[in-house]
Amino acid sequence: MSRLAGKIALITGGSSGIGLAAARAFLAEGAARVYITGRRSAELNAAATALGDRVIAIQGDVTNQADLDRVMDRVASQDGKLDIVFANAGFAAPAALGSLTDDHIDGLLGTNVKGVIWTVQKALPLMRSGGSIILTSSIVGSKGFGTWSIYSATKAAVRSFARTWASDLRGQNIRVNAVSPGVIETPAYDNMYESKDQARGFFDFAASITPMARTGSDDEVAKVVAFLASDDSSFVNASELFVDGGIAQI
Repeated sequence: MSRLAGKIALITGGSSGIGLAAARAFLAEGAARVYITGRRSAELNAAATALGDRVIAIQGDVTNQADLDRVMDRVASQDGKLDIVFANAGFAAPAALGSLTDDHIDGLLGTNVKGVIWTVQKALPLMRSGGSIILTSSIVGSKGFGTWSIYSATKAAVRSFARTWASDLRGQNIRVNAVSPGVIETPAYDNMYESKDQARGFFDFAASITPMARTGSDDEVAKVVAFLASDDSSFVNASELFVDGGIAQI
């Protein structure tokens, strides 16, 4: 298949998990070049080496506008355009009401909300007609799981961006959509719980509330992202596509 033949893509948070899986999917679909970003140089470079010579890794933090300027300058000098922007960088951290701190709130808002805004806004001048902007939201943006209030609020904001930015870009032939995964077992969970048993308990709970009684995989999400990046999805705009336990629905 070559649904992305010749296309130039940027993925933030591309060194592991959903971002890395999306990079693999884009390459499999024929993308000419995929830029991936991440904060940790060693992990990012290892991902780029594994993915091959059509991938360019650029270390940077989406909360740092100077880093993003450097990313866009590299894309501009190398290819001069972008067809796909997958604003995926983000993180999750639980905290119950009554224990919230400035660091917790500012950290999540900085990466998951402001980081998405700066990524898309700075990439926009490079976007061609027919381009696709894809945002990573989450099912928690519309659910009420305890201890996840700030993270859930950031993902609800991202859902809203998909709709409002699609209106902002009306007439420019640039689509904006959000993908909202359920619980996906990725390295992001490695440091979230004190023990593997606690993590397994969370995954088992998540599986119990999904229609297929299992959690999803990063490859499943990546296939949905690749579809949204392709011209086959030209009819999908300002939509939220849920991926939960192997089920995808708009």
